Amino acid sequence: MQGFPLGYRPVDEGGILKPANERIHGGLLAKVEEISGEKVFRCMQCGSCAAGCPMHDRMDISPNQVWKLLQMGEVEKVKESKSIWACFSCYTCGVRCPKGIDLARVMEALRQLLLRKRRDYADGNKIPEETLREVPPIAIISCLRKLSG
Repeated sequence: MQGFPLGYRPVDEGGILKPANERIHGGLLAKVEEISGEKVFRCMQCGSCAAGCPMHDRMDISPNQVWKLLQMGEVEKVKESKSIWACFSCYTCGVRCPKGIDLARVMEALRQLLLRKRRDYADGNKIPEETLREVPPIAIISCLRKLSG
């Protein structure tokens, strides 16, 4: 097929390109798209999500790199990163995205997949006493709701 990047083919009238490799198209990526309601292949890698992210400096994989890895089928690499847990779900990425893609929903979908498998990021039994004294209880509860199943 001429006019399409190597390994890609069109699948719908919307002009969204999907990879020819079914390993990338199916499985975990399909589950992420189903849970989040976002199409990973709509991202054009402009970097607006990373530029506006208030937690960018705390992520090991920047927001636009998360998209790229997902597009390449590297869902496991993204799931193992600290980035999905560092995301505040503040929706700055979605507001800044020229395509209106909401990365925060994708990050939440990835967290849900891990939490469904009982892979917690935080353990309420291991919170230091000092933290319990200094941090408001509602902040601890909020954190545990997000980071544990």
